[in-house]
Amino acid sequence: MLSTKRQTHYGASSTSTATKQKARILMSDTQEQLSKPIHIVVMGVAGSGKSTVAEALRDRLGLTMAEGDDFHPQANIDKMSQGIPLTDADRRPWLEVINRWMLGRNALGESTVVSSSALKRSYRDILRKDVPVFFVHLVGSQELIQRRLSERKGHFMPPALLPSQFADLEPLQPDEPGIEVSVEGTSEEMIQRSIDAVKAHAEREESQTSEAIADKADESLKSSNER
Repeated sequence: MLSTKRQTHYGASSTSTATKQKARILMSDTQEQLSKPIHIVVMGVAGSGKSTVAEALRDRLGLTMAEGDDFHPQANIDKMSQGIPLTDADRRPWLEVINRWMLGRNALGESTVVSSSALKRSYRDILRKDVPVFFVHLVGSQELIQRRLSERKGHFMPPALLPSQFADLEPLQPDEPGIEVSVEGTSEEMIQRSIDAVKAHAEREESQTSEAIADKADESLKSSNER
């Protein structure tokens, strides 16, 4: 089971040196408990709390975190700052860079968490290409998220673009690995629901890996006995 530690509140953006050191320790502990890396994409429309949840998963579960917005080229940031929605062509290179980042961390045996809107199925397919991604979709009413987005300061994404994001949003399909998490209630409740979902996913992955190893061992033993 993954360990849990620190609280992160909605809107937090800075990380102290002590917190970074604690996260590195937790990351080491987490990797020792998992036989293979897990990769979490916290998805949803702007203002749903993606960064808040991703930071909490980083700090409490020791995952290596990347902020999806940091991968946007300047041209994308300029368009969104002007209230112009991104096209699929704008998003594809951005999504491919995030995918390559996860691939690199996976090769190092690191578990990761990334915040990314991942609004469409086609976007999510790019993100999880050759990477075992689990999506945590933060869901809530447009009215609630509009209010939260309006209260957010210092971000290039204007609240006026939220309707276009809801229009583009395609919920997770049954064959996509992931779960919906409500943003209703307090930020701590949203965080805890997300953490519980990720821990359950990690335990399932570990159980399946253990079963596969046991099955392979049984097959090897049976083959040896038949010789």
